[in-house]
Amino acid sequence: MEKKETVLKSFDSASIFTNKFIILLFAMVISGVLLGYFLATSPSFGPSKNLKEVVNKASVKKGTVAGSDDLKTFKDITEGNLKEGGVDGEGAFHLERPGGISQNVYLTSSIVDLGKYVGKKIKVWGQTQKAQKAGWLMDVGRIEVL
Repeated sequence: MEKKETVLKSFDSASIFTNKFIILLFAMVISGVLLGYFLATSPSFGPSKNLKEVVNKASVKKGTVAGSDDLKTFKDITEGNLKEGGVDGEGAFHLERPGGISQNVYLTSSIVDLGKYVGKKIKVWGQTQKAQKAGWLMDVGRIEVL
């Protein structure tokens, strides 16, 4: 009679999760956390200044223009002082204009990084969006620092 060879083989029930392996894994995780903390808080490696302060002091000068040249799509125009914050989840920024809070324009943009211009007087070209809470919600396509 011929002896049939089986497809399934038996293995030792030895696990790779030995005590040494678990201790080594734990030591690696702790080392990574400590190294990350050191690098994040070290003046040599981590941030030495507030990021917003660095961004706002970057080359954002009067006359700076950014965004799209498509003024047919972005035909609505307004200006004011750019501030952070929307209203009830509408807009991430807003323009303060004369006449009080009722005259604010709430802004979003996927084209222009509005965060660079916070605290600046700006002129924006955009497209008015339907809003639930904001009096005027605009998707900004172009910006000019005044």
